Amino acid sequence: MGTLIGLRASVGSTYASLAADHGVAVEASAIDRVFPAIYRAAPPLAFPGLSGAALLEAEQQWWISRIAEAFAACGHPEPLPEALGPALFAQFARPDLWRVYPDVDGQLRQWKQRGLQLAVVSNFDQRLLGLLEGLALADLFSAVVVSSAVGAAKPDPRPFHCALEALALAPAEAWHVGDSPEDEAGARAAGVRCVLIRRPGPAGAA
Repeated sequence: MGTLIGLRASVGSTYASLAADHGVAVEASAIDRVFPAIYRAAPPLAFPGLSGAALLEAEQQWWISRIAEAFAACGHPEPLPEALGPALFAQFARPDLWRVYPDVDGQLRQWKQRGLQLAVVSNFDQRLLGLLEGLALADLFSAVVVSSAVGAAKPDPRPFHCALEALALAPAEAWHVGDSPEDEAGARAAGVRCVLIRRPGPAGAA
């Protein structure tokens, strides 16, 4: 998120549209103002020891909490419609809400053709697997490591260790391309060199 793919519209736009379908009025711009701080202040999206249905439930509940916090910060402290949180969680699993940045596909395919092994290390959840599939990127990666499933989130080095193990690479043999301070700090802690890129446009997801 922010390195390979980004949202076609802002988080607030999707929240406001789906909320209206559930009888809740909120301005997209209001959600966009409060969401980044709520996301940054949230506990890690990581659930040690969980798998299967229990992991999926934990992921969804993590996001439902963030959704409730965002609406509360926009003047909706009362309980939201019960179906709204799960509906938003499902909505952001749709590949058509996302786009692949124009420079990504060609560069990844060039690296893969040259024999480089590629992996994703993301502070996200299992929905990323379906997104990569739907956006025609999944075949490029030998491993996809999401923080929720490995039980640790960047800047913790453990997600990087998992990727290195999956690729059978030493830290000195790898580079990480990211877009956040957590990417740089996590890669450094794992002994991996890091390159940061900056992307304009909407950020964040739920």
